[in-house]
Amino acid sequence: MMYHRALRFVPVATGRMARPVHQRTLHFCVLATSVGHQRAALAESRRFHGDHGDREKPVQVEFTLPDGEVKTVTGYEGQTLLDVCAEQGLPMEGACGGSCACSTCHVYLQEKAMDLFEEATDEENDMIDQAFYPEPTSRLGCQLRLKKGVHDGLKVKMPRATRNMYVDGAKVVPH
Repeated sequence: MMYHRALRFVPVATGRMARPVHQRTLHFCVLATSVGHQRAALAESRRFHGDHGDREKPVQVEFTLPDGEVKTVTGYEGQTLLDVCAEQGLPMEGACGGSCACSTCHVYLQEKAMDLFEEATDEENDMIDQAFYPEPTSRLGCQLRLKKGVHDGLKVKMPRATRNMYVDGAKVVPH
Protein backbone atom coordinates (compact mmCIF):
# COMPACT_ATOMS: atom_id res chain seq x y z
CA MET A 1 0.00 0.00 0.00
CA MET A 2 1.34 3.40 -0.93
CA TYR A 3 1.03 6.32 1.48
CA HIS A 4 1.45 9.97 0.62
CA ARG A 5 3.34 12.19 2.99
CA ALA A 6 1.49 15.33 3.94
CA LEU A 7 2.22 18.23 6.20
CA ARG A 8 -0.19 19.01 9.01
CA PHE A 9 -0.01 22.11 11.17
CA VAL A 10 -0.89 21.79 14.82
CA PRO A 11 -1.05 24.56 17.42
CA VAL A 12 1.68 24.79 20.03
CA ALA A 13 1.16 25.98 23.60
CA THR A 14 0.35 29.61 22.75
CA GLY A 15 -2.24 28.69 20.14
CA ARG A 16 -0.83 31.37 17.84
CA MET A 17 2.00 29.48 16.25
CA ALA A 18 2.11 26.27 14.34
CA ARG A 19 4.71 23.60 13.92
CA PRO A 20 4.78 21.16 11.04
CA VAL A 21 4.15 17.52 11.77
CA HIS A 22 4.70 14.90 9.10
CA GLN A 23 2.16 12.15 8.96
CA ARG A 24 0.89 9.63 6.47
CA THR A 25 -2.36 11.17 5.34
CA LEU A 26 -3.95 13.14 2.56
CA HIS A 27 -5.77 15.56 4.85
CA PHE A 28 -4.61 19.02 5.84
CA CYS A 29 -5.50 21.02 8.94
CA VAL A 30 -5.29 24.79 8.91
CA LEU A 31 -4.43 26.66 12.06
CA ALA A 32 -6.75 29.50 13.02
CA THR A 33 -4.90 32.06 15.11
CA SER A 34 -7.83 33.58 17.00
CA VAL A 35 -11.23 32.56 18.27
CA GLY A 36 -12.86 34.67 15.54
CA HIS A 37 -10.85 32.94 12.87
CA GLN A 38 -11.67 29.54 14.39
CA ARG A 39 -15.40 30.29 14.30
CA ALA A 40 -15.18 31.52 10.70
CA ALA A 41 -13.24 28.40 9.68
CA LEU A 42 -15.80 26.18 11.40
CA ALA A 43 -18.69 27.99 9.71
CA GLU A 44 -17.01 27.54 6.33
CA SER A 45 -16.45 23.82 6.92
CA ARG A 46 -20.03 22.92 7.82
CA ARG A 47 -22.76 22.08 5.34
CA PHE A 48 -25.70 24.28 6.30
CA HIS A 49 -29.07 23.51 4.79
CA GLY A 50 -31.12 26.51 3.88
CA ASP A 51 -28.67 27.48 1.12
CA HIS A 52 -30.16 30.44 -0.70
CA GLY A 53 -28.98 29.46 -4.17
CA ASP A 54 -28.79 31.88 -7.09
CA ARG A 55 -31.89 34.09 -6.72
CA GLU A 56 -31.52 35.17 -10.34
CA LYS A 57 -32.26 31.60 -11.48
CA PRO A 58 -35.57 30.30 -10.05
CA VAL A 59 -36.63 26.68 -10.60
CA GLN A 60 -40.23 25.45 -10.11
CA VAL A 61 -40.49 22.12 -8.28
CA GLU A 62 -43.69 20.19 -7.61
CA PHE A 63 -43.71 18.14 -4.39
CA THR A 64 -46.27 15.47 -3.58
CA LEU A 65 -46.31 15.39 0.22
CA PRO A 66 -46.71 12.18 2.28
CA ASP A 67 -50.43 12.91 2.76
CA GLY A 68 -50.96 13.27 -1.01
CA GLU A 69 -51.18 17.06 -1.08
CA VAL A 70 -49.37 18.61 -4.06
CA LYS A 71 -47.39 21.83 -3.61
CA THR A 72 -45.50 23.71 -6.27
CA VAL A 73 -42.68 25.82 -4.84
CA THR A 74 -39.82 27.91 -6.13
CA GLY A 75 -36.28 26.76 -5.54
CA TYR A 76 -33.14 28.34 -6.89
CA GLU A 77 -30.20 27.06 -8.89
CA GLY A 78 -27.57 25.68 -6.52
CA GLN A 79 -30.05 24.60 -3.85
CA THR A 80 -30.63 20.95 -3.04
CA LEU A 81 -34.16 19.61 -2.61
CA LEU A 82 -33.45 19.55 1.14
CA ASP A 83 -32.57 23.28 1.00
CA VAL A 84 -35.79 24.04 -0.87
CA CYS A 85 -37.92 22.09 1.62
CA ALA A 86 -36.25 23.75 4.62
CA GLU A 87 -36.80 27.20 3.10
CA GLN A 88 -40.41 26.50 2.07
CA GLY A 89 -41.41 24.72 5.30
CA LEU A 90 -42.12 21.38 3.62
CA PRO A 91 -41.98 18.21 5.75
CA MET A 92 -38.52 16.90 4.88
CA GLU A 93 -36.43 16.24 7.97
CA GLY A 94 -32.81 16.16 6.84
CA ALA A 95 -31.65 14.96 10.26
CA CYS A 96 -27.97 14.83 9.24
CA GLY A 97 -28.05 18.37 7.85
CA GLY A 98 -27.44 17.28 4.29
CA SER A 99 -24.27 15.26 4.83
CA CYS A 100 -25.62 12.05 3.25
CA ALA A 101 -25.55 10.25 6.59
CA CYS A 102 -29.25 9.40 6.99
CA SER A 103 -32.29 8.73 4.83
CA THR A 104 -34.73 11.31 6.21
CA CYS A 105 -34.65 13.34 2.97
CA HIS A 106 -35.57 10.27 0.89
CA VAL A 107 -37.66 11.14 -2.18
CA TYR A 108 -38.93 9.50 -5.35
CA LEU A 109 -38.21 11.04 -8.75
CA GLN A 110 -40.07 10.36 -11.95
CA GLU A 111 -38.31 7.80 -14.15
CA LYS A 112 -37.50 10.44 -16.78
CA ALA A 113 -35.96 12.74 -14.14
CA MET A 114 -33.41 10.14 -13.02
CA ASP A 115 -31.05 11.07 -15.88
CA LEU A 116 -31.26 14.79 -15.07
CA PHE A 117 -29.05 14.38 -12.00
CA GLU A 118 -25.64 12.85 -11.47
CA GLU A 119 -25.66 9.15 -10.65
CA ALA A 120 -26.06 8.30 -6.95
CA THR A 121 -22.82 7.64 -5.08
CA ASP A 122 -22.20 4.43 -3.12
CA GLU A 123 -22.73 6.40 0.11
CA GLU A 124 -26.11 7.65 -1.10
CA ASN A 125 -27.16 4.15 -2.19
CA ASP A 126 -26.16 2.80 1.25
CA MET A 127 -28.48 5.34 2.90
CA ILE A 128 -31.30 4.63 0.44
CA ASP A 129 -31.00 0.92 1.31
CA GLN A 130 -31.89 1.86 4.90
CA ALA A 131 -34.90 4.00 3.93
CA PHE A 132 -38.48 2.82 4.25
CA TYR A 133 -40.11 1.87 0.94
CA PRO A 134 -37.11 2.30 -1.42
CA GLU A 135 -37.91 2.18 -5.13
CA PRO A 136 -35.73 2.24 -8.26
CA THR A 137 -36.32 6.01 -8.50
CA SER A 138 -35.37 6.69 -4.86
CA ARG A 139 -32.81 9.41 -4.18
CA LEU A 140 -31.79 11.58 -1.23
CA GLY A 141 -32.96 15.18 -1.46
CA CYS A 142 -29.71 16.46 0.03
CA GLN A 143 -27.81 15.09 -2.97
CA LEU A 144 -30.03 16.55 -5.69
CA ARG A 145 -28.84 20.05 -6.63
CA LEU A 146 -31.12 22.13 -8.86
CA LYS A 147 -30.12 23.76 -12.13
CA LYS A 148 -32.30 26.20 -14.08
CA GLY A 149 -33.26 24.96 -17.52
CA VAL A 150 -32.62 21.35 -16.52
CA HIS A 151 -34.89 20.86 -13.52
CA ASP A 152 -37.75 23.32 -14.22
CA GLY A 153 -41.05 21.55 -13.53
CA LEU A 154 -39.35 18.69 -11.63
CA LYS A 155 -41.89 16.43 -9.89
CA VAL A 156 -40.84 14.89 -6.60
CA LYS A 157 -42.81 12.54 -4.37
CA MET A 158 -42.13 12.16 -0.66
CA PRO A 159 -42.47 8.72 0.95
CA ARG A 160 -45.16 7.89 3.52
CA ALA A 161 -42.52 7.58 6.26
CA THR A 162 -38.81 8.03 6.89
CA ARG A 163 -36.39 6.25 9.21
CA ASN A 164 -35.04 8.59 11.86
CA MET A 165 -33.63 8.07 15.31
CA TYR A 166 -34.38 11.71 16.11
CA VAL A 167 -37.58 12.95 17.78
CA ASP A 168 -40.80 12.16 15.90
CA GLY A 169 -42.28 15.25 14.36
CA ALA A 170 -39.03 17.25 14.46
CA LYS A 171 -38.70 19.76 11.64
CA VAL A 172 -35.55 21.13 10.10
CA VAL A 173 -35.14 24.87 10.37
CA PRO A 174 -32.53 26.81 8.40
CA HIS A 175 -29.70 28.10 10.56
